[in-house]
Amino acid sequence: MSTKLYVGGISYSTKEDGLKEYFSQAGNVTSAIIITDKISGRSKGFGFVEMETEDEAKSAIEMFNGKEFEGRTLTVNEARPKEDRPRTGGFNRN
Repeated sequence: MSTKLYVGGISYSTKEDGLKEYFSQAGNVTSAIIITDKISGRSKGFGFVEMETEDEAKSAIEMFNGKEFEGRTLTVNEARPKEDRPRTGGFNRN
């Protein structure tokens, strides 16, 4: 199992430090990132937390999946690798 976790259902007002502090209840947090919109800078409501060990990651899933944090119910599971997606839209030079 990876130590990187997907965290969905994050409140739009949650900051990365708050997310990191919350997940530290399950163990050592290596990083906590909230994904934001490139243009507006507003949170997209999900992010990733990386735990130091697999056991800590498993513990975090058990502790926080389906639990409420800052008024929203979290979805916490193992992060899947990013898939290459075809580019859409934009200018076509053909």
